[in-house]
Amino acid sequence: MNLEELERLSGRIRDEIGKAVHGQTETVDLLLTALFARGHCLLEGPPGTAKTLLAQSLSSALKMDFGRIQFTPDLMPGDVLGVNIFDFGTSAFKLTKGPVFTDILLADEINRAPPKTQAALLQVMNERVATIDGTDYSLGDSFFVVATQNPIEQQGTYPLPEAQLDRFLFKLVIDFPDDAAEFEILRRHAAKPLNFASRREGLEAVLSTEDLAGARALIDSIRLDETILRYILDLVRATREDSEIRHGASTRAADALAGAVRALAALDGRDYAIPDDVQRLAIPALRHRIVLGPTAEIEGRTEADVMTNILNRIEAPK
Repeated sequence: MNLEELERLSGRIRDEIGKAVHGQTETVDLLLTALFARGHCLLEGPPGTAKTLLAQSLSSALKMDFGRIQFTPDLMPGDVLGVNIFDFGTSAFKLTKGPVFTDILLADEINRAPPKTQAALLQVMNERVATIDGTDYSLGDSFFVVATQNPIEQQGTYPLPEAQLDRFLFKLVIDFPDDAAEFEILRRHAAKPLNFASRREGLEAVLSTEDLAGARALIDSIRLDETILRYILDLVRATREDSEIRHGASTRAADALAGAVRALAALDGRDYAIPDDVQRLAIPALRHRIVLGPTAEIEGRTEADVMTNILNRIEAPK
């Protein structure tokens, strides 16, 4: 696969997702960037902003297995990973695989599960390996998690710890669409049957596992100029020195951002990165990896606000 083929393929995926999801162009672009960069995505937004539909539409555009976990307060780690069950017929234990054994996993309302169940995803997201009763089971290189959470409801939810959040390449905040986009959504749905499945009818699967592997191999061949690497590091180190931030981003965050920049450059048809790539990805890649200090919280500032100030303050390479 070459850059032209990758750009054309990513365009086809966008077109297919666009048949079901309207008004979320930037979110779709970043979701594809995470997929090709071997990362995972956390979608956060109020109910009814197409978070689940977006993940399902992505899966419909891929020729891969799709699994879903609806997180609830009574969900146990075994419900996520799977369990060994004794088979009296064979007098042996038999593995019943959990929903993580798939290619694309939708972890819906992930903050509704207790911490021990959330932690069950830590290893599989980082290493793509599930350990059950001391035995490791590979989930494959294509394993990709899209998790959703509702920031409004607090009762019956468990905030994701920093170690869990760090496993997500991007945190994408989805807001309500503008007036024109919202009217177009209503217009589209008014012409379809009144059921949820009809919204994804007609979507064609255009990306196979082989295509994904070829695209990722192409992205692996892209190298970043040292000026881009220095710019990424300057931004990350600035989060550790900012008076509004209590805990800054880690070295792993810088490495993850650099990998995402390579993927974005390739999806735009370039074998080189530019400062605009870094600026476009810095907020979604870093906002969930910093902890604001009391001053910023009292003033009602968000992680995105603080990161925007850092981006404005740190000079980009020419």
